[in-house]
Amino acid sequence: MNFSIQTFLKQVRWKRAGKVEKAFAVALVLYLVLRFAWPDSGPEGFVAFAAFVLGAWIALRLLRTGLRKLTWRLRNRLMVAYLFIAVLPILLVLTLVGLGAYMLAGQIAVYLVRSELDRRVTALQAVAEDLSVSPGAIQRIGETQQVRFPGVILLTGEDEAAQKWPLDADVSWPPRLPANSSGFASREGRYYAWANVVGEKKRAMALTPLTRPFLSGLAPGLGDFYFLQRDLGEPQAASQPKIKVSAGSTKLGAGQDGEFRFSPAGGFAQQTPLPPPVNRFDVDVRWGSFIRTVNWADPRKSEAALLAVHTRVSPILAAILSQGGDELVLTVFYIVAAAFLVVAVAGLMIGISMSRSITGAVHSLYQGTERVVRGDFSHLIQVKGRDQIAELSTSFNTMTQNLERLLAVAKEKERIEAEIEIARGVQDQLYPKAPPVFEGLKVLGMCAPARMVSGDYYDYQLVDGKLAIAIGDVAGKGISAALLMATIQAAMRMELRASADLSSMNGLRFSTARMVSELNQQLHATTSAEKYATFFFAIYDQATGLMTYTNAGHLQPVLFRDGAATPLDVNGTVVGAFPFSKYEESKVALRSGDLLVCYTDGITEPENEYGEMFGEERLIELVAKNADRDEAQIIESVMESVRQWTGDPELFDDMTVLLARKK
Repeated sequence: MNFSIQTFLKQVRWKRAGKVEKAFAVALVLYLVLRFAWPDSGPEGFVAFAAFVLGAWIALRLLRTGLRKLTWRLRNRLMVAYLFIAVLPILLVLTLVGLGAYMLAGQIAVYLVRSELDRRVTALQAVAEDLSVSPGAIQRIGETQQVRFPGVILLTGEDEAAQKWPLDADVSWPPRLPANSSGFASREGRYYAWANVVGEKKRAMALTPLTRPFLSGLAPGLGDFYFLQRDLGEPQAASQPKIKVSAGSTKLGAGQDGEFRFSPAGGFAQQTPLPPPVNRFDVDVRWGSFIRTVNWADPRKSEAALLAVHTRVSPILAAILSQGGDELVLTVFYIVAAAFLVVAVAGLMIGISMSRSITGAVHSLYQGTERVVRGDFSHLIQVKGRDQIAELSTSFNTMTQNLERLLAVAKEKERIEAEIEIARGVQDQLYPKAPPVFEGLKVLGMCAPARMVSGDYYDYQLVDGKLAIAIGDVAGKGISAALLMATIQAAMRMELRASADLSSMNGLRFSTARMVSELNQQLHATTSAEKYATFFFAIYDQATGLMTYTNAGHLQPVLFRDGAATPLDVNGTVVGAFPFSKYEESKVALRSGDLLVCYTDGITEPENEYGEMFGEERLIELVAKNADRDEAQIIESVMESVRQWTGDPELFDDMTVLLARKK
C-alpha cells in the first residue's frame, strides 16, 4: 500500500513538472550513464553541457520566483532595492578602490626597483667603459666594483685571449652581441645585467648576476624582489600541462608528474624579511612586472622575465612621501574613513527609519483597505508626521469617511429610486390604458418621459356620448412635475364629471372655457405661484361633427386636411399662474380623414449638436409624409426622428404626442 502511494506521488510530481525540468532530469540521468559507461567522450561532454544549461535555466527561474515571493512585502522590496542601489555600488566602489590601491602599490614598488636597476645598468656600462680604456686594471676594477655589484664578472679582449675576472669565471663572449649596448640576459637559469663596450683599445664587458639579495637591496626596507623562471626541462606526456608556482623550489627541473614549476631564478635564496605591519590594514602586496631579456647563447632571441615583488603598503608610502608624511597621510586617511563611516552609519539609520515609516504606513493602508473591503468604513489610520505619507493616510481616512457618507447617500438614493419607480407605476396607471371605442373619432396618445416620471399629461374620456381629449405640459421635470400632472388629471376629470352632471340636470352644454377656468382657479389655490402648466382641452360631438376646444397657452395643435396643415387657436394663458385668467373657446368642424396632432415642447425644442431645434416645420413635414400610416406608427416615427436629431440617448424633455383622426 505504501509503495503504491509513493509511486502515485512520483507520477504526480513527474506530470506536474514542466518541459525544462523533464529535459534536465533526462539529461542528468544520461550524463551519469555516460560518465560510468563511456567517460571522457564527446557525447558525455555534450550531454554535460546540455544538463548545465538546463540546470542554470531552472535555477534562474527558481531564483526569480523566490525573489518575487521575497519582495511581495514592501519592506523586503525596499531592502532589496537598498541593497542594489546603495550597498552593492558601495561594495563595488570599495572593491575597485582596494584593487586599484593594491595594483598601484605593486606598480610603485616595481617602478622603484626598475628605476634603481636601470641606474645600476648605466653604472655597469661606465665600468665596462673604464675597463675598455684600462684593460690591465681588470683586477683592481673588479675588486672595487665587487661591493656595488656582488658577483660581478669582467671580460676584456677577444675570445682566444680574453681576460676574465675572477679567473675561474665560466663565461665567454656571446655571439653577435651588439656593440656599445647594455641590458638584461638569461644564462644557465640565472638572470644578469650586462654592458658591452667596444673601445679604441679593446672590447670590454661587465656582467653581474641579478640575485634575490641584490634585487632586494636596490630598495632597502621596501620588501623582497626576485625573478621567477619557468622550468626549462621536458615535461612528461600530458594532455594539458599544468603550471604550478613554487617560490620555495631549490632547483629547476621537471617534476615527476610532468608539471611546469616556477622558482626564483638561480635557485633558492633566503628571502628578504618584510617590515612589520603598522596596523591591520597594512596588507601584503604581491605584484610582478615583465622585463625583456636576451638569451646569452643567442642574443637574437629574447624572452620575458617576471620580476616578482613582495612588499607592504606602509614601506611604499614611506618611500614616496617625505619623512613623517606617511603618518600624516594615514592619519588623514583614517579621519576621512571615520567620517565616511559615521556618514554611512547615519545614512543607514536614516534609511531604516524612513523605510520603517514607509512600510508602516503602507501596512496600515493595506489593513485599512482590507477593512474597507469587508465593509468597515469607520476604520481610521493613525497619522504620523507631516510628509506626503501622512497626507496619504489623511486622504485615506477622508476617503473612508466620504465612502461611508456616499454609501448612506447611495442607500438613500436607492430608496428614492425605488419610490420613484413606484411613482412611475402609479403614473402609468393614470394615463389611459387604451383608447376609447368611439364611432366618429380615433384617438391615441403616447408619452416618453425624460426621467423616470413625466410632467406631461394627456387624456381622453367619453362623457354623455361625447369624447373629451386633453394634453398638458407642466413646468419643470421630475417628481414635482409628475405630482402637478396628477393634480391636473384629477381636477380635469372631476370638472368633467361635474359639468356632465350639470348638463344632464339643467340641460347646459359642455363649456371648455368654463372647465379650464375652474381648473386654473383650483391649481392656483392648491399649488405655489411658480407652478403652472400649459393645457389644451377639447370636446368632440359626434352628432354635430364639431370639436370645441380651449387652448391655455399650449403649443398650437395642427389640423391636417387634404395635405394642408392648419394650426388651431390659442384662447388664453397658462393654468395655475393667475387666479382670474379669462379663457375662450373655439370650434372646428371635422371632416372625414382629418388628422389632429397635439404635442408638447419635448417634440419641437430638442437641439442637435449645432444648437438647431427640431422645430414645428420639421414636425409638420414629417407628419404630412406619414399621414396615411397608422396612428401608432406616426407617433413612433415622430419620436424616433427627434432622438436621431439630438444624437443623444438621454431625452432633453418629456415627449408627448396625441393624435385624433376623423373616421
